[in-house]
Amino acid sequence: MGFRMGIVGLPNVGKSTLFNALTKTAAAQAANFPFCTIEPNVGEVAVPDPRLDKLAGIAGSKQIIPTRITFVDIAGLVKGASKGEGLGNQFLANIREVDAIAHVLRCFEDGDVTHVEGRVDPIADAETIETELMIADLESIERRLANIQRKLKGGDKEAVAQEKLLKAAQAALESGKPARTVQVADEDRKAWDMLQLLTAKPVLFVCNVEEDKAATGNSQSERVAQMAAEQGAGHVVISAKIEEEISQLPAEEADMFLEEMGLHEAGLDRLIREGYKLLGLETYFTVGPKEARAWTIHKGTLAPAAAGVIHGDFERGFIRAETIAYDDYVTYKGEAGAREAGKFRVEGKSYEVQDGDVLHFLFNA
Repeated sequence: MGFRMGIVGLPNVGKSTLFNALTKTAAAQAANFPFCTIEPNVGEVAVPDPRLDKLAGIAGSKQIIPTRITFVDIAGLVKGASKGEGLGNQFLANIREVDAIAHVLRCFEDGDVTHVEGRVDPIADAETIETELMIADLESIERRLANIQRKLKGGDKEAVAQEKLLKAAQAALESGKPARTVQVADEDRKAWDMLQLLTAKPVLFVCNVEEDKAATGNSQSERVAQMAAEQGAGHVVISAKIEEEISQLPAEEADMFLEEMGLHEAGLDRLIREGYKLLGLETYFTVGPKEARAWTIHKGTLAPAAAGVIHGDFERGFIRAETIAYDDYVTYKGEAGAREAGKFRVEGKSYEVQDGDVLHFLFNA
């Protein structure tokens, strides 16, 4: 599996420019006026992972198949969206369908690009969107609590459990905190996720800075970093203009351009890495002469569930997982060398797959 990240922000903060760059397409219309993105644009990109190329080289794999991330460019939000202002209702519906939110904040000054509020203040921008999402969540919770009253009177266990979670979220929101600050027990996690609360989504703040500040950030991005730390959110500094330029260059020229700008990697790489960290994701590999392939799982996934990412039959009929750690596979130049060195392991149903594991699953059809 990959994951879906919704790119949100006030109008004219650079989110559609960033989307264009990340997906290397012109699908999102980047223009200097509000609501230039009317429908959510969706783009899939390969997740860069140099380990996959290394494994393919050792195994002589004919095909390399990376895992993928889906970016969703969602229409710009304005104050009052929770009441249907601007494209509010559409925005709120689209955001429910993503795994995480990349909140693009304008951290650059440019007199040629208007700001919907007439000023540059990324903290205020973040609060505008957060407030609208919190209001929408509170209204959703009130409706749901009203709808389950009859079931509660009848002692319905599912309704009782749902009420507990809804009231916990309601208490957080009424105290000015997003739903993601609620501590949820492992046994309640599935029911919690099914509530689909907007402010329960993990947030990654994307600071869009001037080109000459892409490597160091600026005073505005420093304010965002502090806010992110206080909220337990992620943050990354990017220049959408630079990313757009890089997306049009051949790989070698792109690397040279990055070096000239004092950057070690493209913004896409940083965004994905922070997104993985935010969602607690990791990667395992399957490697052979036919193909080398990357698979995304959540940290803590057991071997049968990891096998199920490939195919449901692999999970249902799981027997064992033949496992080699990435470093061992590289050090001993493949499966045969790892076997000889005693680095080839056989793991059962209780094995917790580790990031970088090279796996082969045995199962009953």
